[in-house]
Amino acid sequence: MKLVSSRTILEGINFQLRLGNVSRISSYSTATGNLTTEWRSSSPYSNSMRDLFRRISTLGDATVSIVPLLDQWVQEGRTVEKEQLQLFIKELRSFRRFTHALQISMWMTDKRYIPLNADDVAVRLDLISQVHGVERAENYFNNVSKQLRRFPVYSALLKCYANAKSVEKAEATMQEMSDLGFFIRTPLLYNSMLNLYYKTGNYEKFDSLIHEMEEKGISYNKMTFCIRLNAYAAASDVEGIDKIVNMMEFYPTVLLDWELYATAASGYAKAGFLDKSLRMLKKSEGLIPGESKAYEILIKQYATTGRKDEVLRLWELYKKNVTVYNSGYKSVMSSLLKFDDLESAEKIFEEWESQSLSYDFRIPNLLIGCYCRKGLLQKAESLLGKAILMGEKPDWKTWFYMATGYLKNNQTLVAVEAMKEALVVCRNKWKPSKECLADSLNILKDGVEDIEGVEKFINLLRKKNIISEDLQEKWLNNVQNGKFNFDALGKFYGDALIDDAEALSALEVDNDDSVKEQETC
Repeated sequence: MKLVSSRTILEGINFQLRLGNVSRISSYSTATGNLTTEWRSSSPYSNSMRDLFRRISTLGDATVSIVPLLDQWVQEGRTVEKEQLQLFIKELRSFRRFTHALQISMWMTDKRYIPLNADDVAVRLDLISQVHGVERAENYFNNVSKQLRRFPVYSALLKCYANAKSVEKAEATMQEMSDLGFFIRTPLLYNSMLNLYYKTGNYEKFDSLIHEMEEKGISYNKMTFCIRLNAYAAASDVEGIDKIVNMMEFYPTVLLDWELYATAASGYAKAGFLDKSLRMLKKSEGLIPGESKAYEILIKQYATTGRKDEVLRLWELYKKNVTVYNSGYKSVMSSLLKFDDLESAEKIFEEWESQSLSYDFRIPNLLIGCYCRKGLLQKAESLLGKAILMGEKPDWKTWFYMATGYLKNNQTLVAVEAMKEALVVCRNKWKPSKECLADSLNILKDGVEDIEGVEKFINLLRKKNIISEDLQEKWLNNVQNGKFNFDALGKFYGDALIDDAEALSALEVDNDDSVKEQETC
């Protein structure tokens, strides 16, 4: 077989031919603009500490440690106070930058020898669970001195178990807290358990716990109402949602705000009652504070109800009343693309380009994904090439979109190159579909003079934990023995992979790092 030239492989990607060697490390900022600006406007500390936080906030890549940055700060003769570091951790947690927040927490004790109190331990416990999983958090708890195992620490452990949907361990922790004599009158712990039972479908225990709260006279807070609304929404129980809405509007100790009504609106929408959802959105909109998150969530919810006119109206109010950051442009563009309004999304993208915001590749990805789905590859290539010429670095979604677009357009060789790039830069548990992988391997098999390209691709799959070591060995043996039996790929690969339709559907969702679900509270 004749060796395929790089010019042929990259025939559809003219921008790469001009740029040459492009770094493969993805590095978009996760809401850096918001974080730095809010710190600058609200921090009670010195300009020096704002400078340190500015350095931290610009490191949006969680794989890049901020410890050397902190060490350098001290080497420059600067000082840091525990209270300042605690505020840094709080800010990073609010933007879901758990890895960097944990690094600061560990640096406090490992490098600065700052003693921790129970609240510090509780925060670290939660961060360990977020970054490394509940087992590591459990091990950390077991090594905490008994003097520090106070109410906040147990509360954090309970939350970790609840988030991990570990019902038995959460219930055991709740019982241990009671046995230790902790005065459990706060709805905080009950909310963790209610959320756990709702998430695991244990509605009998859910109702029993609500009854226990009422018997003990434990007041609801906003989160309690949100959880109950979400539970009724999951069961499509509109009467239940009505009941909670009426209850919260007259509850003496809970101040109604936009989030409560937005959660109710989401519940009605999930149950298919769009008129009721719209009424809740109007009430929510009337209580919007001066913050961008409220506008972004309501814009998405108006899109869910099928009201593009309301999306555009609220977008104009957003720009008029609040400073718009990257997350705002993402919310409105993704909402408009749900209506297949590519023209409006393009205009807003041009508006975003004119702003002095940090470059977030998730924003052009919205258009690139749409272009590829519609077969508009030249537009996708042009947008991607422009970003690369500016020194920006595509992420795995960018290359995956391009790969699927090229496959749909029968440009298979270029599709494989794009899929390789997606695999190289991905850092999460994303896996290509069986169909994409089979096509890639077959194309490599047909397009190279020897087996080196196939072997490299298979080794890359193993390195990314996409295939097992045993499967890697089987495939490499087949390749080396000249048995290109890739039709058996499905049998070897099993059902561990998502299919193409699911992959594309998942990627169409706006994966904002600061909001896990539409459950607003």
